[in-house]
Amino acid sequence: MSSLRPDIWAGSVPDAGMIAAQMVGWNDSRPDRGTVALVGAGPGDPDLLTVRAARLLREADVVVHDALVGDGVLALVPPAAELIDVGKRPGRPVPQELISTLLVDLACAGRRVVRLKGGDPYVFGRGGEEAQALLDAGVPFEVVPGITSAVAAPAAAGVPVTQRGVAAAFTVVTGHRRAGEPDVDWRSLAQVGGTIVVLMGVSQRAMIAAELLAGGLDPATPVAAIRSATTPDQVVARCRLDALATAAIEAPAVIVIGAVAALELTNVPRTGRVRAGHDDHDMAAPHEARAAVDR
Repeated sequence: MSSLRPDIWAGSVPDAGMIAAQMVGWNDSRPDRGTVALVGAGPGDPDLLTVRAARLLREADVVVHDALVGDGVLALVPPAAELIDVGKRPGRPVPQELISTLLVDLACAGRRVVRLKGGDPYVFGRGGEEAQALLDAGVPFEVVPGITSAVAAPAAAGVPVTQRGVAAAFTVVTGHRRAGEPDVDWRSLAQVGGTIVVLMGVSQRAMIAAELLAGGLDPATPVAAIRSATTPDQVVARCRLDALATAAIEAPAVIVIGAVAALELTNVPRTGRVRAGHDDHDMAAPHEARAAVDR
């Protein structure tokens, strides 16, 4: 079972600077020297893990994981390893500074640590912040890329983020901003062209749709939202941009906006499909998008 360490809840994890000071003079040859691997868990299906990620999980003493890491992936962790759940959930925020400090703390104790993140650790996964903390503390670490949900979720729904004659580029953007951070300029993004892939944007979808429409996107622009991608629980919701605000979409989901979202290039049935707002024939350029498959 995963657990959240009581010292994380209490905020009593030692300061990273204190730990770093204690580590001065470490010798690389010390047998108790710990390591950290920042590992991407991919979009959900354990078969989509990299070979290296699976090996590191089998060898880990401790796995510190996010909420989006599925049970199938966690099942690869040996029973003797400690599982620490630091996933950020509504009503249970875990400060990023404490997570970074926990990684340093565990490495100082000589543990082989896997920091397991959904998707790729460097794509809106705060992996860079944790890498910086480890670097500052002198902790040996490596980064193991994972398949980002920004491309895997659309692919699982039969949506290519680029398609010849339809979309020559794609932009990946977060729909969630921390207080004090500059907002995404959605109106300018509407002018860029290509496919827009929004991560962590379900709760802000009404604002996102309104801003993209104000920026000039066609109200009939196709939208696909994929929840629990690559798992048996996958659900795909499709609508037009002007219906996105009221579409039945639950978090977490990847939202794809653009002509390619009209495509459904798959013959493997998934558990759920939802269509909202308008019929397919009302979407902008779905026929052109589908026709491009034959070019």
